[in-house]
This record gives sequence, C-alpha cells and structure tokens, in this order.
Amino acid sequence: MAVNNSLVAKSKAQQNLGITEYLTKDAIKNQINKVVGGKNGQRFISAIVSAYNTNPTLQECTNQSILSAALLGESLQLSPSPQLGHYYMVPFNNTKTGVKEAQFQMGYKGYIQLAIRSGQYKRLNVVAIKEGELEYFDPLNEDIKVNLMVDDWDKREEAETIGYYAMFELVNGFRKTMYWSKAQMLAHADKYSQAFYKDAGKIKTKYGEKQRVSYADYEAGNYDPRDSWMYSSFWYKNFDGMAYKTMLRQLISKWGVMSIELQKAFEGDMATLDAEGHPTYVENDNDEYVEATATEMNEPEAQAPQAEPQDTQNNAQNTQNSVQDPQPTPTENPQTEPQQMNAAEAALFGSFK
Repeated sequence: MAVNNSLVAKSKAQQNLGITEYLTKDAIKNQINKVVGGKNGQRFISAIVSAYNTNPTLQECTNQSILSAALLGESLQLSPSPQLGHYYMVPFNNTKTGVKEAQFQMGYKGYIQLAIRSGQYKRLNVVAIKEGELEYFDPLNEDIKVNLMVDDWDKREEAETIGYYAMFELVNGFRKTMYWSKAQMLAHADKYSQAFYKDAGKIKTKYGEKQRVSYADYEAGNYDPRDSWMYSSFWYKNFDGMAYKTMLRQLISKWGVMSIELQKAFEGDMATLDAEGHPTYVENDNDEYVEATATEMNEPEAQAPQAEPQDTQNNAQNTQNSVQDPQPTPTENPQTEPQQMNAAEAALFGSFK
C-alpha cells in the first residue's frame, strides 16, 4: 500500500484544526478512503483520534505529521494502539522547522508481527537474562548455557537484569543468536539516544543548566522528583523493553531475511515523511522537554540519526516473547547444536509448533 503524502501538504489553516475536524474534512477524508479503502477509512480515523486523545503531547504536533506517521503504519498494516505496541507516533521538537512533529517509531512487537507475516521465521525470541542465570556465552560458536529460575518466577522478575539474548531460526534451518551484556546495552543507549545519559553530568534546558544523575542513581531513585521530566526517555522508563527492540533490530537487519515490509519498517523507523513520501531524519531539541508518549505507551523518545540506527520496547515483565510458526521443527544436529544449548533454548523458548 503506497503512502500518499499528497494528504499531508502543509497548510497553516489545517494545522490550527483539531485532529478530528482535520481528518473529517471532506477533501482529507475522501483521500484517506482512497489510500486505505472505503471500508477501512473510518477505522483508520478512529485509531488516530484514539492515539491522539491518550497522549496530550501528541496534541501539540502538527496534524500533517500525525497523519503522515499514521499512514506509514497503515501501509504496514500495523495498529497505533498503545496497548498493542506495534508502532508509536512520538512527539518531538523539530529544530529545522521550529515546530513539534509526530515521528513514526516502531515497537518491537511490530517487528515481530512483520517477521511472522514474512513466513521466513520458524522461531524468533528476545529475553532478558537475570543475575545468576548465565553460565557462559561463546559468540564464536554461538553456544550459550542459561539456567532460568523456572522454580520461582516471582523471584526472577525481581532479580537484576545482566544481559539480553535474542535468536531466530529460519524455515530453511539457518540459525543466529546474539547476546549483549547490560553494560553493552547501556553504552549503546548512551551513544545513540540524545535523551539518555549513562553517567551523571550537566544538561542545558530552557530552564537553565541542570544537573542530571547517572542511570544507576536513577534506577535507585536517587534524584529530585521535581526533575523527573529530564528522565522522560523510555530508556529510563522501560530499559528492558527498549533493549528488546535494539536486539531485534540488530539481529534481523544483519542476519535475518528482510521482507519488503520489514525493509520499509526499518527505513521509516524514527523518521518523518517529506512531501514525496521519503523518510527524513531530523534533530530532536533537548532544550525543551517533550514527553515521548502517554503513560501506557512504553516506547522510545525521538532521536537524531547516527552512523548506526537507534534500536530498541514494551513490557519488561514479559520474558518470553516467542513467535510461533505452524511448520514443524526439524531435528537438531547434536554435533552442531550442543546438548547444553538445546536444553537452555528449550527452557527459554519452548515449542514453536
């Protein structure tokens, strides 16, 4: 489905309209129906209005950018519902235009949905590894041994996260695994997120220079609650969820089969669309606080492009986010898949039949 950006030609008069009034204008509504289909036009408008109403900061964004982000999500047949977590329309300050715009950002559940649809993935998972569970990980042979605390899941949820493990197996038998320590993930977030800081320091805001605490102090609650707006990034709010998205992006983009939809999602992630429908990556203004999402929308803040894309999302309590495929799982080769690894993966991922 093509994203028709003739719908989002900028108009000062349109930007002053409420989102409902804007979307139900005859000209806009007729063109929406042409893009998404007459039967789905009202559903599409209702979904945008719902996301708009649950996020006050999204209401400060231009109507054109909201519609643009929603059309990209619709072209991927993903839902903007924060409960589903497929994708998010994230408000940010565009320093190039001087206005707040809605940026399209994928959620890790959206990537899982697109991977399922491709029909190429038999198994796909990402999980947080807790203190005491990891015995070893050999990145050369991709051999891992993990002893999950299956006898006490409540204790496991309270345990400290020490790393993240992701894996996939294609229907043709190709397998790939990846493990990052939490230190690696912290370094990645610190490098590629403009709103996250691993170490303590000073930051310039519209209120003047402020002292920020380290992430470790933030986790421990050692910060002034009046300064909580400085920690609005979901790398602070939901670090595990952001790490899941990062792992999936790293794993799939480097070694996975990229369907047309997945390629489109990777290209559009953390971008706005220009008048021709091409993604444009813009800088986020850190001098003013912009709440990334509503409370329920556990997804990342807007970010500027880097040499390596910002990765990441949701529900840190969900430690097994498996993708299942109806195709049977082939018998593992004991010479290439050590028994210890099979046992650990069986505990981690279960059956995909």
